[in-house]
Amino acid sequence: MLEIRSIAAIRGDHLLFEDLSFTVAEGEAVALTGRNGAGKTTLLRMIAGLTPLASGAVLWAGADALADPSAHHARLAYLGHQDAVKPGLTVSENLRHWTGGVRASRDARIQAALEQVDLLDLADIPARMLSAGQKRRLAIGRLCLRQAALWLLDEPVTGLDTASIARFGAMIARHRAEGGMVIAATHQDLPMAEGRSVRLS
Repeated sequence: MLEIRSIAAIRGDHLLFEDLSFTVAEGEAVALTGRNGAGKTTLLRMIAGLTPLASGAVLWAGADALADPSAHHARLAYLGHQDAVKPGLTVSENLRHWTGGVRASRDARIQAALEQVDLLDLADIPARMLSAGQKRRLAIGRLCLRQAALWLLDEPVTGLDTASIARFGAMIARHRAEGGMVIAATHQDLPMAEGRSVRLS
């Protein structure tokens, strides 16, 4: 279980939020909502250990999750605003790069990831030729390659069409069915059945 306990965030001299607490159990999904600038991205980065906490704690199974950054990073997958697609690499080479250099660019894991995001037919074209929505799907494909218990998603469906959102919803459902957890910052409805909402004002 992940526990966010009484955390606060400060940007410059501005207090974004304070005394924020919630838990995420295995198989659960939480949508972070709120106005622009409320601190949704900051909260995701704090949970990931990328931005320091102003106060409070992030706990994993009751222990300080941020005490061992390497162990914490190994159990999460972070999908940010930027797709981080390398335009000079092919679609499959991008996924190979994200796995740390798998020898065959079309190995079984990469092929399965491309199938899940419906990019298998485009595996060998340069990523610079992809549309914005296709680049977002390629970025989402990284989630398929990580055995991460916790998915941290920042506006994950931006640029996706209806079919791609439905496909992503199926990915989330499989992840949760296997005991995975999801925290997603969003301004849009996400395909997360029985998900909870935490609003930052």
